[in-house]
Amino acid sequence: MSGHPLDGVRILDFTQVMLGPCATQMLADFGADVIKLERPGSGDLSRSFYGETSVEAMNNAVFSSLNRNKRSITIDTKSDTGKQMVYDLVRASDVVVDNFRAGVMDRLGFGYETLKAINPRIICASGTGFGETGPYAHKGGQDVLAQAMSGVMEKTSDPSIPKSIYPTTLCDYSAGMHLVQGVLAALLAREKSGVGQKVGVSLYDSMIAMQMQEAAQWSKHREVLNWAAMPLTGVFETTNGSLVVVGAFKINPLQDICTALGIDDLSPTYPDLSAQRKNKPFLQNVFRENFAKNTTQYWLERLEAQDLLCAPVRTLGEALEDPQTAINNMLLEVDHPILGDVTFIGSPVHLSDAPVSVRRPPPQLGEHTEEVIAEFNLRAPHVEKVAS
Repeated sequence: MSGHPLDGVRILDFTQVMLGPCATQMLADFGADVIKLERPGSGDLSRSFYGETSVEAMNNAVFSSLNRNKRSITIDTKSDTGKQMVYDLVRASDVVVDNFRAGVMDRLGFGYETLKAINPRIICASGTGFGETGPYAHKGGQDVLAQAMSGVMEKTSDPSIPKSIYPTTLCDYSAGMHLVQGVLAALLAREKSGVGQKVGVSLYDSMIAMQMQEAAQWSKHREVLNWAAMPLTGVFETTNGSLVVVGAFKINPLQDICTALGIDDLSPTYPDLSAQRKNKPFLQNVFRENFAKNTTQYWLERLEAQDLLCAPVRTLGEALEDPQTAINNMLLEVDHPILGDVTFIGSPVHLSDAPVSVRRPPPQLGEHTEEVIAEFNLRAPHVEKVAS
């Protein structure tokens, strides 16, 4: 196969911060021409991550990590001329993506019904906090709020552990990948129908969907299913670090853990999951006391000899330096015009005939405005040039 699977697909991208940009970056990685529409002077909110307006600050690593392979244009969408420029781009585009609050695109004059009248083939994809209708439709959506309201934050591995914020943007990334799925499904559907449609995802729905097993267990049995709280699973300190053990998916994992630890077999006393759950504090304390007696590597070797699921607990830096990360093509080395040499995370989706590469470095604010205006013969009495 020559080229990329999404060559010829054009996306007008209103998104900012995380949910939308991670979605449009994946689409761009696979060949889509993503035109990122930004506010004159300030652009994507991620450009102000450091609260500064220097060129270096506005092209920071946080923004750049989500915006490779895109073109940036700045248009005043509140002006009549700006609106007409957007409408002209919609005529030449396949997909319009946003992650504003519900109703914002309509207020801007770019709602689905308006754009569909201009281009019946257009696909309008929106990522919101809680959906576009209902009691929370106009509530500000954000990753941490979705964690809290979906039930994800409420669960901990042990009742004694305080509830806390998951430290990675779990909801944003999940919803972003669902947005990618929706766009691809709509593009396939358009091949059959000839017309576009509205695609919607939300942070809230993505977190509810992620708990499909837990929800089924609760709906059927009114039982809380908490994978992190399983009695033979846990994170344990060693003499030089920590490791995680998953005591499951085996006939007698407790016996195997005891063998690895070199202690008497506790499985006759605690023979099943019910007994192990009732005595979880005791079992976990036994594990904790024994793992603290030797090194992480020592215990990993003994656990793996029993074919137990285990791994060291590492920092992100250690994970990035692991040879497996490079072998999996998860690191993209880029010579960025502002940041210099920088490493970005690659795509977790690997196509044998279309490997992901950086065709365009993350754009400076408005870098491609003149180029896009000329390419599409847009009406523009004033062009804001990129800062340099």
